[in-house]
Amino acid sequence: MNEATDRRAPTYGELFSVFGRIGVLSFGGPAGQIALMHRILIDERKWLDEPRFLHALNFCMLLPGPEAMQLATYAGWMLRGVTGGLIAGLLFVLPGAAIITALSALYVAFGGVPAVEGLLFGLKAAVLAVVLEALLRISRRALKSVEALIIAVAAFAAIAFARIPFPVIILLALIAGAFVLPPAPQKGDQTSSLASHRPTLASFLATSAIWLAIWLVPLAALTATLGPQNVFATEARFFSIMATVTFGGAYAVLAYVAQQAVEVYGWLRPDEMLTGLGLAETTPGPLILVLVFVGFLAGMREAGIDPLAGGALGALVTLWFTFMPCFLWIFAGAPYIETVRNVRWLSAALAGVTAAVVGVIANLALWFGLHVLFGTVGEIAFGPLSLPVPELASFVPSAAIIAFAAAIALLRYHVNLIAVLVLAALCGIAATAWL
Repeated sequence: MNEATDRRAPTYGELFSVFGRIGVLSFGGPAGQIALMHRILIDERKWLDEPRFLHALNFCMLLPGPEAMQLATYAGWMLRGVTGGLIAGLLFVLPGAAIITALSALYVAFGGVPAVEGLLFGLKAAVLAVVLEALLRISRRALKSVEALIIAVAAFAAIAFARIPFPVIILLALIAGAFVLPPAPQKGDQTSSLASHRPTLASFLATSAIWLAIWLVPLAALTATLGPQNVFATEARFFSIMATVTFGGAYAVLAYVAQQAVEVYGWLRPDEMLTGLGLAETTPGPLILVLVFVGFLAGMREAGIDPLAGGALGALVTLWFTFMPCFLWIFAGAPYIETVRNVRWLSAALAGVTAAVVGVIANLALWFGLHVLFGTVGEIAFGPLSLPVPELASFVPSAAIIAFAAAIALLRYHVNLIAVLVLAALCGIAATAWL
């Protein structure tokens, strides 16, 4: 029987169950999250096929904001329309947002407790193994030709050593993909009938107007009600801007966020920004949830109300204005992207983006690995190039042991991810107490 006839649209209950599971298991940054969705949606549930999944991924890589969250929203939209997209997108974000909000409060109260420091230490070491596993999974699926491998290596060198901005790398990858990658064989529509309905200008304008209002009306209301200098109004403006310029994922924008939040607004200290990044690295959901930590501390310190209530409101404002724009990009853009899914040259161009993103993820794995395994990482400049150089004396053997053990458990024995993270956290607590 044709594979297309075997597929059916999942029920809303199934969407809640599956995307809720993805939301609580989405550790390891975008690489791990994309691999998790691939495994569940394609290999286990068979709700999507790989060409369509990769086509959606290529589009999401071009958008500002967290690509994995937008991919989840796109997948939910393909399966059950706008309602399905909302279910998938919200469930991808809300578990991690709730956890990092709670951890922000605990950090304020107990951040200096050795057991907490040890738990974070063990989790960060294990997440290094998770990222490496995900990088291997994505590489095997995206790098199916020598040309794609060359694009990936070039992207890695460009962002790791030449510091070329991510949008420039993506543009060059689009051009390279269109000219050098062989067009992928096209398949018929195998999932839903959504793409068979060609979008109209009227539907695009209506969708855009609705989601712009959902995004911007609360911004105007906060500013008008509380005043433009109020911390919540300031957060709403600041994170709305971040939502439109975060090309390349969280790492690409964290330097700017840290500079503004620490030096301009004074919401937190430099070391606290690093703590927030560590919390976001080890909680489910997109890494950009580190902004919720920033918003929590800003609201706690600047709102002039009960610190816990101010922190919770600050986290909520940050969450709203960081992620609401993502639904606008997907619901307005996805219908058009689906109509060009079988344009062969465009598919090749977007495949170039996927290959380049493998190189970018490899750079993130390198950056993360160096900062987990070494206490001090410097740089050596060669003209316009720079090479990260760890201080060998700052090597952390316990972190290396935990990361290596986690990698063996995941790659060789396929141990459950949650079990690996729990054991790594316990090992981190033990290692910290022993040292």
